[in-house]
Amino acid sequence: MSKTVLSCIQPTGHMHYGNYFGAVKNWVDLQEQYKCYYGVVDYHAMTMPYDVKKLRNNVWELIYNLLAVGVKPENLFIQSLVPEHAELGWIFNCFCSVGHLSRMTQFKDKGKDSEEKSKDSFVSAGLFDYPVLQAADILIYKADYVPVGKDQDQHLELSRAIAQRFNHVVGKEYFTMPDTLHSETPKIFSTADPSKKMSKSAGEKHFINVFADEARIRKQIKSAVTDQGGESDEMSAGVLNLFTLLKTAGRIDDHTSLMNDYNAGTLRYSNLKDATAEGLVAMSAAFTEKRKEITEDKRAIKYQIKQSSAEIRKIAQETLKEVKELVGLMNV
Repeated sequence: MSKTVLSCIQPTGHMHYGNYFGAVKNWVDLQEQYKCYYGVVDYHAMTMPYDVKKLRNNVWELIYNLLAVGVKPENLFIQSLVPEHAELGWIFNCFCSVGHLSRMTQFKDKGKDSEEKSKDSFVSAGLFDYPVLQAADILIYKADYVPVGKDQDQHLELSRAIAQRFNHVVGKEYFTMPDTLHSETPKIFSTADPSKKMSKSAGEKHFINVFADEARIRKQIKSAVTDQGGESDEMSAGVLNLFTLLKTAGRIDDHTSLMNDYNAGTLRYSNLKDATAEGLVAMSAAFTEKRKEITEDKRAIKYQIKQSSAEIRKIAQETLKEVKELVGLMNV
């Protein structure tokens, strides 16, 4: 039987090359080897201050983007169309300690960020509790693997702890422990400040939209930071970031040639930037054309994703039914 992979993404706006190279490209590749469930998690998007008028639209825009870069529609679901996630999340609250949640660094980091950006300094209880819902996202499909980078194993710690506690209390090895599926996901940094990861939250100059037009991409790469002063024998973070973008864009011959120039001390940064821009422009053009084709009939796409969500929901319903039986709750 094929192993199951679960991964999710929040609908927070544009898909940038940090998202794509760091996660979504891997989603596309994994579809050929595993049974994959990929969720657009709109419940999670509510944990931070957000525009209620934009959330639903952001979900569909992300769906179009995911389809355009190669994610198969039958593997996609929208979290709020599978309410069993939230119900299992509540049950898991009763198998998770406050102490364990309070040690999660995401709450501290995002809570501080929210207080700095929001005038009313509102930090929701959902932000504190969302790792439990995240565990429900994973365990409700009895996922064998969750794809993460090699430095992100801790993201599954709470899911495993909840699964172990649940199994102990009900006296049955019901949930298997999900494993990390390590991938060589490259870290993509801001071309404006290569000390920071590419991110929408830092502002427009700090991310490159996967669906940006050619002029925009060339401008951002042309203005990319290279050397930042100081003498060092190591490659600067900015130059390394450009080489990473060049390689992950599939320009292997250019990468090899320009790396030889770097090692020989003859590299011209303008050549590196031109080659990197060419690679990203070509990728974006292909993705944009596919997205245009997809969005010609948005009604059909929405129907298709609602149907795939309904099919995937059947698995979640079966799990929740079994869980409720095990913990002594009523089933309809």
